[in-house]
Amino acid sequence: MNAREPVVAVVGATGAVGVEIVHCLEQRKFPLSKLRLFASARSAGKTMTFRGETLTVEELTERSFDDVNLALFSAGGSTSRKFAPIAVERGAVVVDNSSAFRMDPTVPLVVPEINADAIRSHRGIIANPNCAAIISITPLWPIHRENPVRRLILSTYQSASGAGAAAMEELRESTRAYLAGQPYEPKVLPHPYAFNVFSHDSAVGEDGYNSEERKLLLESRKILGLPDLAVSATCVRVPVYRAHSEAVHASFERPVSVEAAREVLAAAPGAGGQMGSAGPAVGGAPAAARARRRRRRAAPGHSPRPPARPNRRGGRRSWLLFTT
Repeated sequence: MNAREPVVAVVGATGAVGVEIVHCLEQRKFPLSKLRLFASARSAGKTMTFRGETLTVEELTERSFDDVNLALFSAGGSTSRKFAPIAVERGAVVVDNSSAFRMDPTVPLVVPEINADAIRSHRGIIANPNCAAIISITPLWPIHRENPVRRLILSTYQSASGAGAAAMEELRESTRAYLAGQPYEPKVLPHPYAFNVFSHDSAVGEDGYNSEERKLLLESRKILGLPDLAVSATCVRVPVYRAHSEAVHASFERPVSVEAAREVLAAAPGAGGQMGSAGPAVGGAPAAARARRRRRRAAPGHSPRPPARPNRRGGRRSWLLFTT
C-alpha cells in the first residue's frame, strides 16, 4: 500500500452520503492514486465526475477490493456486514459509515477531534459515528476536557438527507403535492412528510427509545469514554431538505458561564464554526438553510445559552444549539 497515495474505494457512491464523500475527497484534495466507485447492480454503469474525469460506477462484488487500500463504506449496515470483512481480508482499511460495527468493542468509534488516538487500535475496520452523535459531542468535548460533563439531554431535528436520497425526493414530491392540493402516499417514510414532524423513522424498543435515540445514548458514551454517562435523547424528523439541528442540554461537574463556553468553543477544532447569537437578534442564530449552503465545511453553528435554573448538585445547566 502506498500510504501517501492509496487506491480509494467509495462503497455506496451513488447514494446521498456517497455523493458527498466523493465531493469531499475532491474539495479537500485528498491524496490518492485512483478512485473506484461501487454501488448495487441497479446503479452500476452510472457515471460520476471526479477531478475533471468521468468515472464509471462498478457493481459491488466480493472481488471489488483486490487493489483497494482504503474503502469508505456508506451503503447501509447489511452491505457493510457482508463486504467490510472481505475488504479487510483483501488488505484494505475500511472506514464504515453505517451502524454495523459501532458498538463492537474491537472496532474503534472515532471522531477525530475527540479520540483520534483510538484509530491505532483498529483491526481493519474503523467506525464512523451516527451523524447526530457527532454533532452533539464534538462541541461539548473542549468544554468537557476542562469541566467534565455529567449529564446530557439531547433533542434532534433531523433533515431528509439523513434518511437518504429517496427521502429527500419524497420530501420534494410530497410538498409539491400538498401545495397543489393533491393526495400523496408515503413510500419511504412511515408518515406524511410535507409540513409534518414525527418521531424518527426507526423502530421503538421496549425501553421507549427509537433506534436513533439509542444510538445517541450508546455512541456518546463510547466515544467520550464515559460508560455511565447519564444521557436522554429525543429524535424527530423535520421537513428540512438538508442539515440536522440539535438542542443539547448539558450539566457539568462545575458551574460554567455562557461566556466561558463561547470562548472555548470558538477556539476548538471542529466546533468553532458559525457562532450563533444567544440574544434577541434572531438573524444571527444558527439556521439549517445557512448550514446547508456551507455544509462541506463541516463546521457547526452553536448558540450557548444560560440555564433555566441552577443544577441541584451545585452545577449549572448550559443550553447549546448546533446546526450542521
